[in-house]
Amino acid sequence: MVSDAEIRAADKTEIAATIASVGSAFPPDSYSQDEVGALLGLRHRAVRKLLGAPHIRKRHLYLPPPDPITGRVPDESPAQLQAKFRRGALEIGGQAIEKALSGAGLTAADVDHLVCVTSTGFLVPGLSSLFSRELGFSARLLRSDIVGMGCNAGLNGMNPLVQWVRTHPGRVGLLVCCEINSAMYVVDNTPRTGIVNSLFGDGAASAVLVAGGDRAAGPEPRVLDFESFCLPDQWAAMRFDWDAGAGKWSFFLDRAIPYVIGFNVREPLSRLLERNGLGFGAIRHWVFHTGGGAVIDSVKVSLGLEERDVRHTRSVLRDYGNISSGSFLVSLERLMAEGSASPGDHGVLVTMGPGAQIETALIQF
Repeated sequence: MVSDAEIRAADKTEIAATIASVGSAFPPDSYSQDEVGALLGLRHRAVRKLLGAPHIRKRHLYLPPPDPITGRVPDESPAQLQAKFRRGALEIGGQAIEKALSGAGLTAADVDHLVCVTSTGFLVPGLSSLFSRELGFSARLLRSDIVGMGCNAGLNGMNPLVQWVRTHPGRVGLLVCCEINSAMYVVDNTPRTGIVNSLFGDGAASAVLVAGGDRAAGPEPRVLDFESFCLPDQWAAMRFDWDAGAGKWSFFLDRAIPYVIGFNVREPLSRLLERNGLGFGAIRHWVFHTGGGAVIDSVKVSLGLEERDVRHTRSVLRDYGNISSGSFLVSLERLMAEGSASPGDHGVLVTMGPGAQIETALIQF
């Protein structure tokens, strides 16, 4: 006899949204951790220790030219940082969009619904309008902007887009996560800002979603289901505060948050898998947000994973640092390019961020 869970899973597979292509882009200039420390003048002992950790080798950043005398980059005003966000988002966001669309054999004019995600800048009208004007999208484009949700927000943006393409067969949805973290840097000699400045990089990632279809060369990941989990008692663990002295927003990251995430990540995944008639042993592919070395280690221990299971998450952190909302898409891009997924394989996508919030999604190739 077929179980209710098997019926639901089969039904979701029939109407599931397919991730037809993923593309990513980064600023042209990259810096080693030592170079970042010197350019920003990060001297605090704890911060220097973090910069020397092996989990990040380089980051791509939009940094102004250094002062020829001090060797440090000049302090950027709020107006300069805002201009950098807009300029950088258009550059790498546009490149990520072009890569994703090209991989699916599409152009901007083919897109029906655009969802833009960011937490590192604020525009009115938003990024979706900027991209629409500059990149040749149709005038009938449906636009949505998700602003200020943090590193978990990529899946928060994917969820409604998946539901939309499911109810609009043949239409094309595009998710864009664009983060210019260097537009949110505050530079002083405190551990608070130094920890943030030692971790985050600039980057953009985009994913094309369609209802069904066979646009990819290999097995395509279909998004079957989502599950969220909020930890309201950890509301203040990751947040922006207004720094009146600097006249800028300053990000705060609680040192305990990697372990909080690791301790709780199993709960939403258990609900997600149980609802779909699956156990943890059925998951062949794991894609996580690259929160940091301690986050990856904590999640790995909590779920009983092997190092191979987190290889793409680890490599994205190594090559780019934490690029916030788009990190998981870059890991997924590497998984898809690797060609290791076989038809029928299940995987999960996991993001985490301010709230504190954990977002999960079940996929099947």
